[in-house]
Amino acid sequence: MELTAETRAIFVPSDPPRDGVLALWGDGAGPTPVELVLPRGKAFRRTKVDAHVVPLAEAIPLLLSAPDDAGPAIAAWSAAVGAALTLIARGRVLPTATSGGADAWRVGPLDGADETLVRELAAALPPEAHALPLSGLKRVRLHSPETLVRALWDATADVLVRTPAARVVAGGPAFAAPEPTLLNAADVEWLAAQQPTGAHLQLRVEIREEEPEQYTFAGVLALRSAIDPSLVVDAETLWDAPEAVLSRLGDQVEAQLLIALRRGARVWAPLGRALEAAAPAELILTDDELVELLDTGSAALSAAGVEVLWPKGMFSEGLRAKASATPAPGSEAAAAFRMTDLLKFRWQLSLGGETLTEAEITALAEAKRPMIRLRGQWVRVDPGMLAKLRRRSTRTLNAAEALAAALTGSLEVDGEQLDFAPPPAVSGLLDRIRHSPSSAVEVPPDLQATLRPYQRTGLGWLARMTELGLGGILADDMGLGKTIQLIALHLHRRSLGAGPTLVLCPTSLLGNWEREFARFAPSVPVRRFHGGRRHLDEVAPDEVVLATYGVLRRDREALAEVGWGLLAADEAQHVKNPLSITAKELRRIPGAARVALTGTPMENRLTELWSIVDWTTPGLLGTLEHFRRTIARPVERNRDRESTERLAATVRPFLLRRRKTDPDIAPELPRKTETDRFVPLTTEQATLYEAVVRENLAVIRESKGVQRRGQVLKLLTELKQICNHPAQYLKQAGPLTGRSGKLAAFEELLDVILDEGDSVLVFSQYVQLCKLLQARLGERGLPVELLSGATSVRRREEMVQRFQSGDIPVFLLSLKAGGVGLNLTRATHVIHYDRWWNPAVEDQATDRAYRIGQDRPVQVHRLIAEGTLEDRIATVLEGKRGLADAVVGAGEDWITELSDEQLTDLVRLGEAS
Repeated sequence: MELTAETRAIFVPSDPPRDGVLALWGDGAGPTPVELVLPRGKAFRRTKVDAHVVPLAEAIPLLLSAPDDAGPAIAAWSAAVGAALTLIARGRVLPTATSGGADAWRVGPLDGADETLVRELAAALPPEAHALPLSGLKRVRLHSPETLVRALWDATADVLVRTPAARVVAGGPAFAAPEPTLLNAADVEWLAAQQPTGAHLQLRVEIREEEPEQYTFAGVLALRSAIDPSLVVDAETLWDAPEAVLSRLGDQVEAQLLIALRRGARVWAPLGRALEAAAPAELILTDDELVELLDTGSAALSAAGVEVLWPKGMFSEGLRAKASATPAPGSEAAAAFRMTDLLKFRWQLSLGGETLTEAEITALAEAKRPMIRLRGQWVRVDPGMLAKLRRRSTRTLNAAEALAAALTGSLEVDGEQLDFAPPPAVSGLLDRIRHSPSSAVEVPPDLQATLRPYQRTGLGWLARMTELGLGGILADDMGLGKTIQLIALHLHRRSLGAGPTLVLCPTSLLGNWEREFARFAPSVPVRRFHGGRRHLDEVAPDEVVLATYGVLRRDREALAEVGWGLLAADEAQHVKNPLSITAKELRRIPGAARVALTGTPMENRLTELWSIVDWTTPGLLGTLEHFRRTIARPVERNRDRESTERLAATVRPFLLRRRKTDPDIAPELPRKTETDRFVPLTTEQATLYEAVVRENLAVIRESKGVQRRGQVLKLLTELKQICNHPAQYLKQAGPLTGRSGKLAAFEELLDVILDEGDSVLVFSQYVQLCKLLQARLGERGLPVELLSGATSVRRREEMVQRFQSGDIPVFLLSLKAGGVGLNLTRATHVIHYDRWWNPAVEDQATDRAYRIGQDRPVQVHRLIAEGTLEDRIATVLEGKRGLADAVVGAGEDWITELSDEQLTDLVRLGEAS
């Protein structure tokens, strides 16, 4: 019979025990009615279920092989049968006689641990598993769960022990034959001789105070009657006990005591010392022996039939250790808590939820024994913890480390994550970060604009973070107005006399920043620190200086001489590489507050996020190597949930992220429709594709390490170029028509868009492909512009203006140069000719058109070569979007780590699975 989640079960005892059966019902009617007491609405009543009745010999293997998804009754009876087999294997079986005088076997004798197990198994039985009523009673009474468990144990013993070997032991058919056998006089005499000795050995732990605060641990020996468990006699008084008491402990009491001691000494050696005494009564325990008894000795003795008793409430739940910190010497006089302040590491210990004093911690560190009496309780101290306390760590941590630990609730100490209890200064700062209302900042009156509600929230958040000296990352989606929020922040800080602001941005955005300040804050003096005549003479206290990342690399020393009140890094992904010269030079410019503006705080790897956060709030994520080891690798390689949550908890207060799709952010934005257009390869493309796959895979199989990764990236690049156009892969200028499925689909789509009078942005990651498209559209006489990294700032601004005014309907852009910093709301269509395998970068490019100021629906078209690696990775990229939201990297590196077989399946030409 197959057991399912719907199967219910009950054991029905019998006389003799081996005739007991398992009744199964609930997942189909059976042939045998079984009377049970089951709930009916709010009442209980006798009822009959149609059950399958299984003899115990068949039920035992059925229960032991029960599936994991079996119901609770099956699981409980399976555990009970398993426990019975363990007892039988330990030899805990005894012969007995049934009420009718026939032979039977039962489980016994049971020690203290076995009795506890009976109660636990009984408690685990669901109601329907012990719904069997006692027969012959007018009033409804049920078998107790414990009675049924014991009955199952005895029946299991009666089934399994009845073997041909039993006949040798018993000297006849009784206790061996399968059919019931009435006991004769010889059988009864043999049965009486097999009954257990009358007592079990106890070891009772006591604490004795020899002198004030001087304690001794002793194990007192005693015998407990197997017939009357309430009768316990200490070994010291055993020989003076009345004959009536001794008789209840059985014959040869002294021999029973010595045999039990020898049996216990085999599993816990210290018990052997008691055998050396003429009259064994107690055992003085050393601290190490007491600890060993706590750890493993008690369980081992219980299995050997020696019961270990501990004084009630002798030991507390134990010490709970936390990491904490206190102001380092010399820092107490500081007027305000600063992120650069140093804190001294200290241990914080609690007992029963109450924090110990420094004096008590010192006493623990100086303790010579692993068992210590503290606050009226006995406390066991881990030797490793004692060693740590004695070392008196001199470690210091800065305020940023302490704040990060407070945010996650843990601090790494010697490679171990410990709970962290922040000092008052850190917890106070944390409260201000979490609970200060962002709307408390008034919009500056000299801002010539009306901020949307989410922008006012952003202003409040930026103001709070910068005033606390923490810095932050404004990571709104492109087009939600990060620039105007930064302008409002400068005006707010100007009213506080905070000092000048330095804005660092790509060269292409200098003009945009200058125009935005002139439009929204015309009263603010703005200076371009760019070009041959740049200087920083007499920077005004409320001035804004605009500089590029290129100028930063050349003139960092000059920039560092100004006392900046605010440093702002626009398109901060330009400093995502922490080892780049740009990132290093940026860190060397001092400023009272730092703000990063970026729609993509992380593009490919978590270290990019570390680079930006470590600039805005230095030290928050620890050192780069520590971050890689404890966060980046576990998250990126193993998708470790705990590490992901710890990183998110640390970064979340310092990163404000709003999306266009948020219902309360920009409900006035029009609809955005995204479409994947799958196009076939031409014969030429398919031939080139298969040849490149075959050639590269042969090399990849023979390569290792860096060489293999490089070869994989080469393969990916070549295949993407072939999917775009054979002329791009072959580095040809033409001919172009009739050779690429993508080009044909692109021209067909473009005709529809232009016929409707709309404008379109066309993105590709390859400048060479953009030039081929420009040549093809030029052949057709279509007005088109191409923007790449080689385009000058002035020419770039002219192109944008021409497109926005409607002079050119088609704008070709290289993804890297045109994917940020442009406002191209004239476009109602965006075409991604090829895929940049990072969804965040693609979305950022799309946001050139889909942003605040767009009042028409935007359609996004992605061209995908059918049956190629582009086709297969399209589904992967959708998952990458979700992973990026959980702070997981999404670049192409994951492809380089695929096995040869996985890579072959990815790049093969054929239908996508």
